[in-house]
Amino acid sequence: MPRRARAGLAIPLLLLLAFVGVPLVGTEYWIGAILLPFLVLSLAGLGLNLLTGYAGQTSIGSGGFMAVGAFATFGFVVHGGVPLPLALLLAGLAAAGAGLVFGLPSDRIKGFYLMVSSLAAQFFFEWLFQKFPWFYNYGSSGTIALPRIAVFGLDVGSTLGRYYLTLTIVAGLTWFAANLMRSQTGRSFMAVRDMDTAAAVIGIPVYRAKLLAFAVSSFYLGIAGALWAFAYLGSASVQSFGISRSFQILFIIIIGGMGSIAGNFIGAAFISLLPLAIDHVAQALFAGHVDAGLLQNIEKAVFGVLIIWFLIKEPDGLARLFQTIGARLANWLRP
Repeated sequence: MPRRARAGLAIPLLLLLAFVGVPLVGTEYWIGAILLPFLVLSLAGLGLNLLTGYAGQTSIGSGGFMAVGAFATFGFVVHGGVPLPLALLLAGLAAAGAGLVFGLPSDRIKGFYLMVSSLAAQFFFEWLFQKFPWFYNYGSSGTIALPRIAVFGLDVGSTLGRYYLTLTIVAGLTWFAANLMRSQTGRSFMAVRDMDTAAAVIGIPVYRAKLLAFAVSSFYLGIAGALWAFAYLGSASVQSFGISRSFQILFIIIIGGMGSIAGNFIGAAFISLLPLAIDHVAQALFAGHVDAGLLQNIEKAVFGVLIIWFLIKEPDGLARLFQTIGARLANWLRP
């Protein structure tokens, strides 16, 4: 069966499993504590991948743009009385506008220097949302206390309701991103990534493509930040979107695979499940006598080693590794 046909068959099956199978067999803990953050982190990884993996523009300010989406959604819902679906869209557009502004230097700088400018965006948004109380509920500095989650008047505050809300949004935005990357816009992104000078020679508006990549990426990150606050945490602070969040999203696309739609989900699953695996192994070997701080340090060391290994041995990530293994198995099983 051709690869495109296999993918066309696998996607409906995965959606059927996610919408029907998981709620039937999944416990509330697994849905609320494992699958919800996995879905949101996959969306955030997709947002960064559109910018870095497809358009070749480096950024470590993902957490800041997620914060824009989260705090903007809160502002629209609480201060503006906007329904949540519309608030999510407006918050995504607000994050896209912020990304557009911080993408302006991409015409003059690139590589490491562009990465530093995205770091400036990260620190600026952290300062902004801590400094001005309009963005949160006038409680502790930089903390938002979220209202009841409702979509078209229906309360989706339950774990299953939040899961369906998040899954629907992630599935829709993933479909849009996949089609965008197959369009002329996506091909322009990849041409700029491969060699912007050659892209300019063949008539691609390089600067416009870069700015559009920043806007689209930030839109996705803004939606992910809003879902992280509203659907997963139930409340959020500026620390929820700190520099560690930006690095976590960067690790997702490095481990999963840059320039791959599926790689974002693979990387997010790896990031979500590895700490659980390390914890279970530690509990089995040491019967609960391992300090929680030591476990966190072990996780960081494992992630660091894996990042170095992937950058050296498998720069295209787990997505390419699984694809290679699948092709070899298919050749081995073929009569």
